[in-house]
Amino acid sequence: TGSPGMTPIPTGKAVQIRPATAEDHESIWAIFQEIVERGDTYAFDPGTTRVAALAAWFGPHVRTCVATLDGQIVGTSILRANQPGLGDHVANAGYMVAGTAAGRGVGAALCLHSLEEARRLGFRAMQFNFVVSTNQRAVQLWQRLGFAIVGTVPHAFRHATLGMVDVLVMYRTLETADASSR
Repeated sequence: TGSPGMTPIPTGKAVQIRPATAEDHESIWAIFQEIVERGDTYAFDPGTTRVAALAAWFGPHVRTCVATLDGQIVGTSILRANQPGLGDHVANAGYMVAGTAAGRGVGAALCLHSLEEARRLGFRAMQFNFVVSTNQRAVQLWQRLGFAIVGTVPHAFRHATLGMVDVLVMYRTLETADASSR
């Protein structure tokens, strides 16, 4: 089905980001399954089915993208409003990167792309509601990309190997200094 209105945006020498299509479902499912089954970064049940996973990733009002390296899909992202109605000016996004592509800039490229797309769509900020505190690689990346930790939810995640761990709420504005002073 894909994400209407988005154009492919090159994000670096090797990583390319483009809207996802129905032809990408198998690759997205493989990445989703790999990430979720580990039980260490996403709240999805590790037994989430393919149908449920794709329904979440391609749900109403969700813009889904894939990241490719050398023509292979190695990551995926979603972008949507964080809340409906009076909260729909704040975006929310999620990212998954295949283990084989870890440390190659795919997560950063996906995030940068979603920030730019969120700005283009008129969102004023982006919020991550559920960043597992022990996922230090992600926490540090989001901080480098301008996100601040604005809250901690104690013991909100049942980590597969560490037990109960905290969840972070992270936020950043998408407005420039000039726009936010209006």
